[in-house]
Amino acid sequence: MKLSVWTYEGPPHVGAMRVATAMKGLHYVLHAPQGDTYADLLFTMIERRDRRPPVTYTTFQARDLGADTANLFKTACREAYERFKPEAIIVGASCTAELIQDDPGGMAETMGLGVPVIPLELPSYQRKENFGADETFFQIVRHLAKPVERTARVTCNLIGPTALGFRHRDDITELTGLLMEMGIEVNVCAPYGATPSDIARLGAAHFNICMYPETGEAACRWMERELGQPFTKVVPIGVGATRDFLREVSEITGMVAKIDETRLRLPWYSASVDSTYLTGKRVFLFGDGTHVATAARIARDEMGFEVVGLGCYNREQARMIRKLAKEYGVEALVTDDYLDVEAEIERLAPEMILGTQMERHIGKRLGIPCAVISAPVHVQDFPARYSPQMGIEGANVIFDTWVHPLVMGLEEHLLHMFREDFEFHDEAGASHHGAKAVSPAGAGDPSGALPPDPQDISGPMNAEVIWLADAERELKRVPFFVRGKARRNTEAFASERGLAEISVDTLYEAKAHFAR
Repeated sequence: MKLSVWTYEGPPHVGAMRVATAMKGLHYVLHAPQGDTYADLLFTMIERRDRRPPVTYTTFQARDLGADTANLFKTACREAYERFKPEAIIVGASCTAELIQDDPGGMAETMGLGVPVIPLELPSYQRKENFGADETFFQIVRHLAKPVERTARVTCNLIGPTALGFRHRDDITELTGLLMEMGIEVNVCAPYGATPSDIARLGAAHFNICMYPETGEAACRWMERELGQPFTKVVPIGVGATRDFLREVSEITGMVAKIDETRLRLPWYSASVDSTYLTGKRVFLFGDGTHVATAARIARDEMGFEVVGLGCYNREQARMIRKLAKEYGVEALVTDDYLDVEAEIERLAPEMILGTQMERHIGKRLGIPCAVISAPVHVQDFPARYSPQMGIEGANVIFDTWVHPLVMGLEEHLLHMFREDFEFHDEAGASHHGAKAVSPAGAGDPSGALPPDPQDISGPMNAEVIWLADAERELKRVPFFVRGKARRNTEAFASERGLAEISVDTLYEAKAHFAR
């Protein structure tokens, strides 16, 4: 473990909490020191839930370490059962409590609480949040799911959505509607909204849909082996992936795939003149493996972007992402250090970032538009409106989410480029708005240099090369999201030719050179 101002994943007990919070009738007893209750804020503040997670903490303190911390856990477990009367209890330890080796699972199993008690062994110092969620749900399914008679009609289980997931709530709704069009009903959705009793009847479905491999694949593989239920491998994010998903469901069930593409808004824009502005945009992707893989396909095949780099933070998906990167002809970045990600973005100088909340911050610092495609996210990515990522409506939402930063970036560039025009600059002269006529900005400066541009964060890349005032002014006409790259290319061009100064002519010569 290491200290950091940002982490893509919390410790594995936060993953267990995501499962517990998503379910009903399940309670989590967590052996943890005072202070580890910070995790409550993730759900009540970021996800805007109307109640705190169903978690009871032992909250031992430093003075308790010399006494009987095991007895503290037993007391907390008994009080949680008596107060909440859950259908089942999961028990585990936080990373700090793991060091004192009290064995919460063993203690809870001997207490005779009258409900299933499921012990969790989550290696806090080797694994992280997504593993914690996947392993927790797997253990719940392994302990509670049993072979039962199949439903008369073809049904499926939706597996993987959790609390704090990126648009999981709306993905469930969209996917349920897609399946209903094929005549397939949902037997159980889990863990999101499920009870322990629902878990017991998972076996009644004919097959499983693995919505998010990060949090549901282990359970799907167990049910395939023990309950004879196949599961889908395609995640239906994007138009092409949604078609492939329905085709896969058709192959599993023998039912005809149906899709109402009249709801799809992407084709009309793709056929418009405006869409040419997006073609060939250089994008960098980073997030969890599933959302990065699906987003890369959308970016290249459906939006006409050029994928210049991609990566993920969850090492469980590293092999898949590295294989995908080879197909796209780029180098995969697998790291949980946001500084590595920022350095790679600076090196590649993309025109757009598709990432997490952290990449949004990085994009702001570098002046690059960013659209969020993956958790971890902030409160603004848990909208009150219907905003799925999966299915047809998900494709519409993704299209809007990705296009808007680029379109707004163009608008911002135009406003910036014409900032001296009387229509855009209050001090540039008289206008039909009746603004007072004053001297244009920079008129009092005999050099004619423009005032510092607050959005130009590219800065001088080579202190040995001097930019002449006219070249600096011309550089500021370059769109802000590629200005840094233009500056670096020009300085490299000048250095290779031994030029000590960069003029307007040098700038355009460099542009022509790198455009070949």
